[in-house]
Amino acid sequence: MDRALLESELFGHVKGSFTGAFRDKRGKLQLAHRGTLFLDEVGEMSLRMQALLLRFFDSGEIQSVGSDQSARVDVRVVAATNRNLGDAVAAGQFREDLLYRLRVIHLHVPPLRERPDDVQALVAHFVQRTGRKLDFTDEALRALVRHRWPGNVRELMNVVEQLSWLSANGVVDVEHLPASIPAGPGAIVPLDDRRRQVADDLFDALVRQGASFWEHVYPMFLARDITRHDLRELVRRGLRESHGRYKSVLELFGMPIGDYRRFMNFLAAHDCSVGFWEFRGKSSSEGSSETPEYDVCPPPAVPAGVSSSVRPQ
Repeated sequence: MDRALLESELFGHVKGSFTGAFRDKRGKLQLAHRGTLFLDEVGEMSLRMQALLLRFFDSGEIQSVGSDQSARVDVRVVAATNRNLGDAVAAGQFREDLLYRLRVIHLHVPPLRERPDDVQALVAHFVQRTGRKLDFTDEALRALVRHRWPGNVRELMNVVEQLSWLSANGVVDVEHLPASIPAGPGAIVPLDDRRRQVADDLFDALVRQGASFWEHVYPMFLARDITRHDLRELVRRGLRESHGRYKSVLELFGMPIGDYRRFMNFLAAHDCSVGFWEFRGKSSSEGSSETPEYDVCPPPAVPAGVSSSVRPQ
């Protein structure tokens, strides 16, 4: 029924087509005739809904749920997602033909953590939207600029709204910020330092706090909360700890040894493989003359026809 309701939102339904359909209803595509329809988080759409949307793109016709008649509409569709649809296609979670139909004009907006210069302008915009007077001290603004914003712009908007209600005199200093936003030093952390901090935090979570690569790091990568650079730095730390042995990295990162090829293919497909020779050299020079144990195979090359990730560096 949930799928029918979602289909009804886009294409409409006729009375009696499913439980709760007490009258005919026009869908969003019909209501947007000769206008524009915005589809947010299109990457979360089911494969069935993707097929229905693709059919509409190809024919320009829609068919309401429970109806045997179709109607033609003229609609401009704008879609957005925070997922990497190329990765979703490779994982079989998104139709490749639909991706091509959507990418007529493709605009990539980097996450907020990669454009810290925008933070102050967004803060001013969100303050204006609250209709309240709110003044941030220089220290508070620096703390906001340094923050990684894992929730992206929505997180910043919620923080400003929260501060607008909790601020007693309209002045926001570092002690008024949420606990998730540490005050830290007064200077803005350079980009390379911020990236090193991310890898350090991930490594600590995996090695010392019992996190798992596939359950914690992998979803963050697909959601673009961490970049390819972050992942490479994490792998480097694992190789340094394991003296250049990828199989030992699996154990460090909470993966079974049977995931070796899956892990190596994942790194290669996203251009995140790291050479192990420099780390092997350190271990061999410290130990005896025993021949070092090498992994079964080096990171495989990306198969022909498979595109790499387009995450920002």
